[in-house]
This record gives sequence, C-alpha cells and structure tokens, in this order.
Amino acid sequence: MRSVYAVLEPRSGVTTTGAHQVGIDFSGHLGLVREVDGRAERHDAPPGAVYVTGRSPISWLEVSDPTEALEIYPDRALVDRLACETAEVRPSLGEPDGVVFAVASRLRRAHLAGAHLAAGALTDVEASMLAHLLVRHLLRRYGRGPGPRRGPAGELRPGDVDVVADYTRAHLADVITLDGLAGAVSLSPYHFARSFRATTGMTPHAFVTEHRLMVARDRLLRGDTSVTGIALSVGFSNISHFRRLFRRRYGLTPAGLRGVAR
Repeated sequence: MRSVYAVLEPRSGVTTTGAHQVGIDFSGHLGLVREVDGRAERHDAPPGAVYVTGRSPISWLEVSDPTEALEIYPDRALVDRLACETAEVRPSLGEPDGVVFAVASRLRRAHLAGAHLAAGALTDVEASMLAHLLVRHLLRRYGRGPGPRRGPAGELRPGDVDVVADYTRAHLADVITLDGLAGAVSLSPYHFARSFRATTGMTPHAFVTEHRLMVARDRLLRGDTSVTGIALSVGFSNISHFRRLFRRRYGLTPAGLRGVAR
C-alpha cells in the first residue's frame, strides 16, 4: 500500500488523481469541477468526501479552495489475493465512507510524523493491518463480482461505521458518549469499542475527535464566527484543550490558521 499526502493552494490549472486509488479530501470545496472519461461535473464536496477510482483517473479543474488530501494506492496483489481473483472496483465519487476516513486519518498522522520515531509514526505491523482492513472494506463495499462480503469475526457489520459517522456529524455540538455511539448500532459499549477498533484501526474517541477537528478547520476557513463559537459548535467546551489539539493536528492555532488563510 502506498499513500500520498498533500496540502495544496487554490489553483486554476488541472490536477489528476490516478486510477485504482482511494482518496479523501479532508477540506471541503464549493463549486469543484471534476472530469472523468471526458465528462465534467461541478459539485460541492463536504470535508471528508471520499473518491474511489476504477480504471479511469479523475481530473480536477477550477479548485478555488485550499486542499488537504490523501490518496491511497492499494497493493494490487493484495487486492487480487483477498478477492480470490482479479478484482474490479466500482468507482464512487464524493461519498462519505467511515472506514476510509478512519484509515486515511491514521495514515495522515503518520505522514505528518515523518520518518522520525515521533508520536504517530506507523510500525510495519500496523501498516500491514491497515492495508488489509482497507482492501477488505473496498472489496465488500465497491467490489464487482464475488469477494469477501463479510468481515472476520469481531468486526462491525457492513455499514455500521457509516452509521457511527452519521451519528457523530449529527451530534458534533453535543456530548458524545461511548454508550451513544454503541446504541446507534445496537451494541453494548464493550462489544462496540472492540469491534470498532478491529474494523477501522482507530478507537471511537479518536474517530470522533478527527471529525470534530476536520469540521472546525473547515468552519474556521469559511466563516467569521469566533474561535470560541466554532469550538463550541463542534463539541469542545474547553477552549484551551481545543486550541492544543488543533495545533497538534495542523501545526497552527485556530487563529493562526485563519490569519494565514486571509
């Protein structure tokens, strides 16, 4: 599995996402133009939108917002081995996908950690685990033909992570508890916590925090609401804690990000 992380300024030219990849746009976009097989469409993409390409690459035009994105190119041999045949993946453009979000968020943290033995660096075993989690998920959700339709024992049911993601986005301003997340998929908190990590490689708490920080960043760049107002709108009642987490994730304070953007 190979991944590419990039932070790009707005551009009027054309950029291309290669074939046979899965990518996530951590930054939202308005009026984005994408072209696939000569067909161009304009659309709005919320932060966290996922793009799965098949044989055809995607060309991006008129990207008027800053972009933070990660592209993952799964190992084709692993894909074919887990599919028990030569696999074909159905394209999906701009849809939410909780499992991809979780795997991409972990890879993003590893890219930011760099080659040093810093917090966030990936071990070989963890990287292999994430590669298997992602490929199994891609084959179950986007694969054409026979493939692993059910995950190994201990993983959540197909679609459960998306239910948890929907619940998280709907309750960002509220107190989100383990009981609430587990109840969204009708599981006990203990069973849910173990199964969620087995399915995504991420704890439920980390998953919620990644959503909160991602949405906060988008709101900071788009609106004139105060930093305190945005922190409260995504569920951080402790503003100092929000600033620390934000700086750790993005390398800037919330006010610093807004100042650079302007």
